[in-house]
Amino acid sequence: MSIHFAHTIEVPQPPARVFAVLDDFSQTPKWLARCTGIEALTPGPKAAGTKLRYGYKEGGRTGTMEGEIAARAENERITMKYGDKMMDVSVDFQMVPNGAGTKLTHTIDIVPRTFMSKLFAPMIRKQLPKQTVTAMESLRDLLAKQA
Repeated sequence: MSIHFAHTIEVPQPPARVFAVLDDFSQTPKWLARCTGIEALTPGPKAAGTKLRYGYKEGGRTGTMEGEIAARAENERITMKYGDKMMDVSVDFQMVPNGAGTKLTHTIDIVPRTFMSKLFAPMIRKQLPKQTVTAMESLRDLLAKQA
């Protein structure tokens, strides 16, 4: 019972600029409200297989998810997969040149793993579109400020 949502926006910045912000994990809490930080656990340049730790705050609860970069094609795509005892989450960003700007598609797939997370699935499914659209608009604003 996977929960899936994809949202596409157009931004005036070129794919290289969009990728640079997405690839700089220190920027993520600036546009993703629930993120408290992403830490690369593998030394060296980021690549597919780089281990990650994602920190989050949801309501009054904080936590972490372990994960990795699943795919990374500079200026085109970055995909991260995270998991904890409650759920598995795949987060994908695809950048396609659009004139001088970028068509950016953000896709999220969530697979509840426990009975409790399956009970919360309808609520997650309902909230995910608003959270994703809000995050993408915040990312667009951040890109504009840094232009």
